[in-house]
Amino acid sequence: MIGLLQRVREAQVVVAGETVGAIERGLLVLVGVQRGDDEARAERLLERLLGYRVFPDAQDRMNLSLRDIDGGLLLVPQFTLAADTKKGTRASFTSAAPPDEGERLFDHLVERARIVHPRVATGRFGADMQVGLINDGPVTFWLET
Repeated sequence: MIGLLQRVREAQVVVAGETVGAIERGLLVLVGVQRGDDEARAERLLERLLGYRVFPDAQDRMNLSLRDIDGGLLLVPQFTLAADTKKGTRASFTSAAPPDEGERLFDHLVERARIVHPRVATGRFGADMQVGLINDGPVTFWLET
């Protein structure tokens, strides 16, 4: 699984004019599911997201995790992260999981996140989403499991 995480001051997802997910300080994570991904990879990604040290401590060093600051986690499905862009001028999505498998694993990630973290919001799988954020830093990392 792929998680493109961005440290944010706030972020929200809008679908058809309705805000379906929003957080204040925390992480906005675009989630891509690849062929061969499974529940174990989803759970490993979640552990990394919750424990990855991207927030500043008192010395302004990135030593604090999402857990440490008790921040929000906004998970947004984005199949295009699994694109192969090595050749040509159009992406290939052969490495992306089929939609039903991608949705199942994204839902698993969200379900597990809600069990272990108090502030979880999401986008909507398969929807045309507008994602807004105030990137803090900017700080952006690509995580893969």
